[in-house]
Amino acid sequence: MSPDRLVYMANQIGRFFAHQPPENAVASTADHLKKFWDPRMRAAIFAHVEQGGAGLEPIALAAVRTLKAQAERLTIANP
Repeated sequence: MSPDRLVYMANQIGRFFAHQPPENAVASTADHLKKFWDPRMRAAIFAHVEQGGAGLEPIALAAVRTLKAQAERLTIANP
């Protein structure tokens, strides 16, 4: 799946939760990505963020960064 499509989808999810307080919107978006996105999709959006995250809106960008940090902590804890 192309990065543009993933960005579009992540932004749509972020917009869905945008009515919540900002920290809840980020957490809800991250939770959705964790539950419903294939690991390959998450890896691709993580790579996109590492390259600057162009096109991601603030909620989606924060959610991806949150999810990426969680994944990194799990990797460190369980090598």
